[in-house]
Amino acid sequence: MTRLRGRLIVLQVMVIAMIVVLVVRLWQVQVVQGSRFVTVATETRTREVRVPALRGAILDSSGRPLVRNRTTLVVSVDRGRLERMPDGGDAVLRRLSGVLKVPLPKLKMEIRACGPGVSRPCWPGSPYTPIPVATNVNPRAALQILERQEDFPGVTADIQAMRDYPNGRDAAQLLGYLQPVTQSELEKREGLKANYSGVDLTGRDGLERTYDAALRGTAGLRAVQVDRMGKVITVDQQSDPVPGDVLVTSIDAKVQRIVEKSLDQAMQEIPNSDGAAGVVLDVKTGRVIAMASRPNYDPRVWTGGITEKDYRRLLSDKSGKPLVSRAIAGEYAPGSTFKISSASAMIADGEPLHGTYQCPGAYTVEGRSYPNAGGMSLGAISLHEALVKSCDTVFYKSGYEEWLRDGGKTPKSKVKEPMPNMAKAYGFGRRTGIDLPGESPGRIPTRAWKRDLYNSTRAEMCRRAKIGYPEMKNESRAAFAKRLANENCLEGMIFHAYEAVNLSIGQGDVLVTPLQLARAYAALVGDGNVRSPRLGWALMRPDGTLHKEIPVPVEYHLPVSDETRTYIRKALSEVPSDGTAAGAFRGFPLNIVKIGGKTGTAEVYGKEDTSWFASFAPADNPRLVTVVMVAQGGFGASTAAPAVRRIWEGIFGLGKGDNGKPVQPALPDGKPVTRLPAISRDGTQ
Repeated sequence: MTRLRGRLIVLQVMVIAMIVVLVVRLWQVQVVQGSRFVTVATETRTREVRVPALRGAILDSSGRPLVRNRTTLVVSVDRGRLERMPDGGDAVLRRLSGVLKVPLPKLKMEIRACGPGVSRPCWPGSPYTPIPVATNVNPRAALQILERQEDFPGVTADIQAMRDYPNGRDAAQLLGYLQPVTQSELEKREGLKANYSGVDLTGRDGLERTYDAALRGTAGLRAVQVDRMGKVITVDQQSDPVPGDVLVTSIDAKVQRIVEKSLDQAMQEIPNSDGAAGVVLDVKTGRVIAMASRPNYDPRVWTGGITEKDYRRLLSDKSGKPLVSRAIAGEYAPGSTFKISSASAMIADGEPLHGTYQCPGAYTVEGRSYPNAGGMSLGAISLHEALVKSCDTVFYKSGYEEWLRDGGKTPKSKVKEPMPNMAKAYGFGRRTGIDLPGESPGRIPTRAWKRDLYNSTRAEMCRRAKIGYPEMKNESRAAFAKRLANENCLEGMIFHAYEAVNLSIGQGDVLVTPLQLARAYAALVGDGNVRSPRLGWALMRPDGTLHKEIPVPVEYHLPVSDETRTYIRKALSEVPSDGTAAGAFRGFPLNIVKIGGKTGTAEVYGKEDTSWFASFAPADNPRLVTVVMVAQGGFGASTAAPAVRRIWEGIFGLGKGDNGKPVQPALPDGKPVTRLPAISRDGTQ
């Protein structure tokens, strides 16, 4: 009995102790830490939801849509919530697979985080945002998900806006594309995190990237009360999203279509060609009217997520890397189209504008003969005729003599380098500053450039001079490369005479982009100002009012006299009628629309020649410049010039179309639109 009483006492003490502990703990929770737990409980029940803003459309100069929005039902998965489930969300994904009729392995791949060794499809965005796994979802399937949230925790279905491209592939590289926002971008890009809705996409290329902040708009905010199942009970706070601005561009969709079709035809006629580009520039304003590149791609491939196969194709050398715009990033020797710069340098350096020049069939420099195109010999001619007939030897002589005056192989302490410096003044060898990412600077070889190149490559050149290029399968090319490496090892710091000669006609180490060439011609035949071209014209608010007009910066004035510019322009005005492009323009009504221009045929080691034609119209008072480049296209007169002719015919409505009917002019008076379009509240005219 005593033992039993003792046990009862111990049990009573334990019960009392437990009650005391419980009371103390309750006191701590409710009194000491009460406010903190109240806050936590409130946060648990309150959810802040950022509502994405409607992304602004991208329009052409007349208000026609280049990129617009369409609505679609999207199903998204919260990967973080699935990962916290005991089975990692496997059961939820299985049920979702059945509803969406999407294989389970594909769903699992869609929500993986992209990274090294992870092939697409995968999720490149932030790990803390819902991951879209299906677009264009059947409304019945979406309704099943929404009504049975207990079976689909972490899965949402809602209407989202997606990009639509009414003109298909046209201007794909200019417009760019969208991709999910990554975590690193949220941390690095100022202002992005504050406006990020969790499902926003960001511009990755083209105009979508340059004007991303304006196009994205401002996300709205909803503070909602939810139950334990995540269903909304009430809305505590709400601010509506502000749609992004509408971007009006200077692109004319009709002219763009003409340029695209002309490049397609050129590529079909030259099956070996691995690229082409076309640019139409407004001489008066410096705005881009059209710009196209080949190969191109369908931008819709990004909508709803891109497959690994498509992604690799866009980046592969075999497909020609269609993401890259040849118009701004392709660097090519310009051939004789470069002679506008060389002629300007000759006159600025003291040679007579109205003098007489010898045009022999070949010109010899240090024992090496440099032939004229086709070996033609024209005797004593004017600079005017040298440009019309494209006499190389006139420019060889000037380039060589300028090189000698600078000291030849042993340069003076201060060299003038008239031709390289004039080329730089025309804007070659540096980026134009256009409002697009990914622009290449090109290259103008100078003595300083040669020294820098030597210092950076000497060790490798000397090594190659010893071991050669055993990896090359072609023995003759390997032998040539070894000889070149030996020469560069011994005297790679020297700017040789042959380099000055090649520079004079746009060959050798000279590299330009089609846009650079178009800008140079616009400065020559226009008011002499070198401008930084623009595609963006204005940003319009969603209600149609003007937010901001985008100016075209004037960088500087060409160091070329008005007399010299007029002289060169008049000479080039005879190229389509009496010069190297006469064959390409045979039958063209030059009496109605007079075209000026210059052909270019640039040699490329191991490949076919690069074909160029740079032109302007009307020749007497130019308003537009059109440049076409076809890689491995052969003679400029045989490929690029006919492509340019087709563009001018489309712009002015000359000739007949494929159906035999007269071509409707894209620009009836040959002038671009000068007034901004009226935009309605839905972002269209």
